[in-house]
Amino acid sequence: MPGIMDKASTKVPEVTLGFWIVKIAATTLGETGGDSVTMTLHWGYLAGTALFFCLLVILVAAQIVAKRFHPFLYWATIVASTTFGTTMADFADRSLGIGYSGGASFLFLLLMAVLGAWYAALGSISVATVSKPSAEAFYWAAITVSQTLGTALGDWMADTGLGYEGGALVFCAALAAVAAAYYWQMLSPVFLFWLAFILTRPLGATVGDLLDKPVGDGGFALSRPLASAVIAVLIVICIVLLPQRAGSHPGEPATKAR
Repeated sequence: MPGIMDKASTKVPEVTLGFWIVKIAATTLGETGGDSVTMTLHWGYLAGTALFFCLLVILVAAQIVAKRFHPFLYWATIVASTTFGTTMADFADRSLGIGYSGGASFLFLLLMAVLGAWYAALGSISVATVSKPSAEAFYWAAITVSQTLGTALGDWMADTGLGYEGGALVFCAALAAVAAAYYWQMLSPVFLFWLAFILTRPLGATVGDLLDKPVGDGGFALSRPLASAVIAVLIVICIVLLPQRAGSHPGEPATKAR
């Protein structure tokens, strides 16, 4: 009975292969969508960041107010967080002039601070505990910072000389290592979840950059709005076809509930 109640009260989807497929597609959309506004439409990083921040706040509020898990609302909030992360990271790295390494370092420390505050306040950073407004607020703060960190990491990796394809391969290898560690129970599942969540963002960022950057910069020079529309349709199809339900998540509370 406690396990059933936990699943009913949580408003985040069960972490399955389908979850990660949609997550990577959402992060790719965040990259192409953010670039569409800031670059193609010439809004600039500051205006684009303000726009997506307002959208993110509205969707997070709707997510917290909702009484149960709504797949499209949840993934719309994820897309908003990853799009805001794209424009925010670009603004910090380029407009503020702190560079990729400076931006990534600052965001890493900020993410550790958010997770530390979450743990200090509620005693856990497991996704399995996200069923109350206080936990949801920490959850979405950690999600947003991790998305922004992932963008900075992806840009930093591509700028090292590996390019977008090389960066994507590096992050794919890192995610494979995380999956292996989870399968063989080598590390805490909560730690591995957040590590995978961070790493899927730069993977999506490098794939998005590969699609829309100029050929001279190592990209395919595809239309950003068109690529964004195609990825958005793909996400909708995945949400409809792949299981999207509230359920068990990596972490001790879920294990105890069962």
